[in-house]
Amino acid sequence: MNPKITKLPPIWNIVNMVVLGTLALVCAFPIMHIFALSLSSATAANSGLVTVFPIDFTLQSYQFVIENPAFVRAFGISLMRVLVGTPISMILTVLVAYPLSRNRGEFRARDFFVWFFLITVLFSGGMIPYYMVIRQTGLIDSFWALVIPGALPVFNVILLVNFFRNIPKELEEAAAMDGATHWDILFRVLLPLSLPILATLTLFVAVGHWNSWFDGLLLMNSPDKYPLQSYLQTVIINPDPRFLSERDLALLQIISNRTTRAAQIFIAMIPILVVYPFLQRYFITGLKMGSVKG
Repeated sequence: MNPKITKLPPIWNIVNMVVLGTLALVCAFPIMHIFALSLSSATAANSGLVTVFPIDFTLQSYQFVIENPAFVRAFGISLMRVLVGTPISMILTVLVAYPLSRNRGEFRARDFFVWFFLITVLFSGGMIPYYMVIRQTGLIDSFWALVIPGALPVFNVILLVNFFRNIPKELEEAAAMDGATHWDILFRVLLPLSLPILATLTLFVAVGHWNSWFDGLLLMNSPDKYPLQSYLQTVIINPDPRFLSERDLALLQIISNRTTRAAQIFIAMIPILVVYPFLQRYFITGLKMGSVKG
């Protein structure tokens, strides 16, 4: 028997639309404000006159950020970091999550490796041991220092393990009866059913790589090897005259820190704003199913 469905009065649809529309405007306002601020003059920005529309329209802040070979180089490093680091991280996450999702009968050392990875979440050696390990492995001032140290996010492994364990075991047993190996089960059964969590984790990793700035400052000796966020931190957020050309110094005299920061934030948002709509339909499902073991 079908459960009885209660039909809400039409007024509730109006209330829902008003509430959701208000929440949407609240979420969109900071982005609109940042964009308007980045296109406004220094006087208007410093006077606090800018809301959601530019005042005294100017592109000088974007000129400072974009018309600079160092910015283009840093943008390329960050883009390469995302394109290289994200696949490596996802491959390692899948290869670790699959054996950890097996039971003790299939993988006798499962408990040992679960604690082996879990202890890295509970305890951290700190920044100095982190730096010393990377230095001893010869990765300092190397592009791979931005990729390898964080290539296996244990939190992502936990989410994927829980998702794998939620997939009906009967599917794997049927594949095994047909002669499927573990590789077949992983790539032909589990992964095609795991698109929501894979899309969610891919978004997590890509955003993490794109927004990371501290490791660039810590691990790169040469500013020429800074990723985008590290470069912007050094040149705009905390200007260092050693890294600024005469043109940059002259331009900083006529633009505001508020407008350059707004330009930085908006430029940094663009890649994520472009990618997120394609992954949005998987995001909530993947996060929910990967967080709770059924």
